[in-house]
Amino acid sequence: MEEDGIIMAGKMDEELDDDGRPRRTGTVWTASSHIVTAVIGSGVLSLAWAMAQLGWIAGPLALALFALITVYTSSLLADCYRTDDPISGMRNVTYMRAVKSNLGGNKIWLCGLCQYVNLFGVSIGYTITAGLSAAAVSKSNCFHKKGQEAACSISTNVFMVGYGIIQIFLSQLPNFHKLWWLSIVAAVMSFAYSFIAVGLSAARIISGNTRKTSITGTIVGVDVSASQKVWSTFQALGDIAFSYSYSMILIEIQDTLRSPPAENKEMKKASLIGVVTTTTFYMLCGCLGYSAFGNQAPGNILTGFGFYEPYWLIDVGNVCIVAHLVGAYQVYCQPLFAAVETWFARKCPGLQILTHEHPITINKNLGCNINIFRLLWRTTFVVISTVLAMLMPFFNDVLSLLGAVGFWPLSVYFPIEMYISRNHIARSSPKWMLLQSLSFLCFLVSLAAACGSIEGVAQSLQHYSPFTSKT
Repeated sequence: MEEDGIIMAGKMDEELDDDGRPRRTGTVWTASSHIVTAVIGSGVLSLAWAMAQLGWIAGPLALALFALITVYTSSLLADCYRTDDPISGMRNVTYMRAVKSNLGGNKIWLCGLCQYVNLFGVSIGYTITAGLSAAAVSKSNCFHKKGQEAACSISTNVFMVGYGIIQIFLSQLPNFHKLWWLSIVAAVMSFAYSFIAVGLSAARIISGNTRKTSITGTIVGVDVSASQKVWSTFQALGDIAFSYSYSMILIEIQDTLRSPPAENKEMKKASLIGVVTTTTFYMLCGCLGYSAFGNQAPGNILTGFGFYEPYWLIDVGNVCIVAHLVGAYQVYCQPLFAAVETWFARKCPGLQILTHEHPITINKNLGCNINIFRLLWRTTFVVISTVLAMLMPFFNDVLSLLGAVGFWPLSVYFPIEMYISRNHIARSSPKWMLLQSLSFLCFLVSLAAACGSIEGVAQSLQHYSPFTSKT
């Protein structure tokens, strides 16, 4: 009996980390798939439009600079996963805990506000994109069956509701560590629709059916007015910033990595792989899309090829977008779910509704556990994000605003401040000045992007009635 107890204890030890949490099994490749899932999202669809606003010089340069900044600040943030020592220090399993350990004070609440508001915003943005893509499939099939002159406009609301219902079920997954398979599927889908967008753009270029491009993008007095040029340029920067926004969940992704080897070294490799991979696709999608459509590039590149032929290929692309966003939604929202549930568990430790799992058996081999609090709170979250997406289905404007809100504080400011604090960099020293200059420049970019996005939303609201969006 004693031997049995030793064996059982050994098995339990194998299943737990040194802090008593479930043992992490992630690798560089699973972390990279999480990053690709988070980064190559709906943002890639707007890059041809962003290039059209910036032109051939500023467009690729902006993509390259955002990529370099993201890789650099991600490496700073990865070092904050453990307190003091990157190998033996206490684990900071969330972004907020990393800020608490390294900065403390009111910055904890500022970080939480920025992170969770942005995560909530991403859930709205992904619902909008998934609804538009699903509606595009329906519209394409309608034109194919009834002809190009048919009245095939369709409401996006029913598709957003359907997407929300799927997320209600998936959101009941209790553990972020168990989402590796969903991220891999989603990453494959993101590659698929990116390849389709690149292929269709290349085919259009080869056929010679292209439109005018320019060094500076859209031309004042021809394509846009002077004020529109300024606002759209700012908005384009926000779209690019959104395309690289995964820092808000970087610590949570890093917490899936097994150790040894040291998590910070593995996460830096994963970030480099993820950002280089996505930037390659961004350059291809943005540059080829701009070459194909010129200064009239659409906000969503896949809808720019029309709803006619090859309708089946565009359908495949849009289906891949929806499938990808099903997984990406969970990658972004699971950290938010976990934060709220951990807070309630800490405030009400004796409340059974927070911890009790109700087993539900469908048959001998199929069943699951349901937690009542998790069911109610996560369902409410998904319903609210779906309703807000139906209220404001403005693709480019919403994505740009999300990029503006999340880029500077979460991708730049907090990683730099934590790095300065951890390494005791003297105030006004050359290194301190360089880091603060980078932070300030990124703040100005985020501020400009936010202004452009708000102006875009305001313009869109002037011609829109709630819950009437059609494509």
